[in-house]
Amino acid sequence: MARRSAQRVFPALPDMRGSIVKRTVKEQISDKLASHIASGILGIGDELPSERELAAAFSVSRESVRSAIQDLASRGLVEVSQGARTRVISVERAARDFAIASPHAVNRYDLRSVHEARLLAERAVVADAAERVDAATLARLEASLAAQKRCLDDPVSFLICDREFHFAIYRCSSNALLADFVMGLYTYLMEQRRTAVSQPGAILRSYKDHSEIMAGLRAHDRAAVVAGFDRHLDRIYRTTEAILEAMGQSAEESSSG
Repeated sequence: MARRSAQRVFPALPDMRGSIVKRTVKEQISDKLASHIASGILGIGDELPSERELAAAFSVSRESVRSAIQDLASRGLVEVSQGARTRVISVERAARDFAIASPHAVNRYDLRSVHEARLLAERAVVADAAERVDAATLARLEASLAAQKRCLDDPVSFLICDREFHFAIYRCSSNALLADFVMGLYTYLMEQRRTAVSQPGAILRSYKDHSEIMAGLRAHDRAAVVAGFDRHLDRIYRTTEAILEAMGQSAEESSSG
C-alpha cells in the first residue's frame, strides 16, 4: 500500500489542539490544593491556611486562592464557612494523576527501600536542577523560604510550603520522568511526616536545611545542593524511623500494603 505523506495524513486526523489546554491560575491552585489532600498533607477536618498564607506559599494573588477554594468547595472537598477557616471534609475525587505513583502505591514499600530509592533518584534530579534553575524559579524559592519562616509553628502550612519548595526544584530537572518519580516518592508516609514536623524544633531544622539548599542553588553548585539534600533526606529518614519505632514498627516493616 502506498505511503501517504504527512501533509495528507494530518488533515484527516481529528483536531488535536483541543488536548492542549491552557489552565488558569485558579485551576492550577485548585489542583495543587487537591493534590495536598490526595497526598495526605491535608486530611479530613484540617483547616486550610488563610488566603494570605496560601497566596504567599503559591506566589499568587489572594483572589486566585479564593477562586480555587470555591472550586474545591463545588467539588465537595472543602467546606467554606463565614467567619471560620475553610475545612477539608472529603478526600473523594481529590486524587488525580499528580505523579507517577499514588501515595497508596508508594506506601506499600518499607521505609528503608523508599529512602534508598529517593537518595538515588533525587541526587540526580537536584544536581541537574542546580545547573538549570532559572531566575524566576529562584525568586519563587526565595518567596517560599520567606513563607516558611512565617509558619514555623504551623505544621500544615509548613508542609504545603515544603511541598512547593521541593517540587519547584524537581521541575528544573531536564528529565521530567525522573522528576515525576521523585515527586511520587515525596508522598511516602505523609501521616507520619505530619507527626514528625509537629515535634518541637522540627520545622526550624527543616527550614535551615532548605536555607542551605537555597544557598547552593543560588551558586548553581551541584555538590552543595546534593549534599544539602542528602542531609535533609537523612533527617527525614531518621525522624520517620523514630516515629515508626514508637508505633512498634521497624524500617523494614513499615509498608502498609
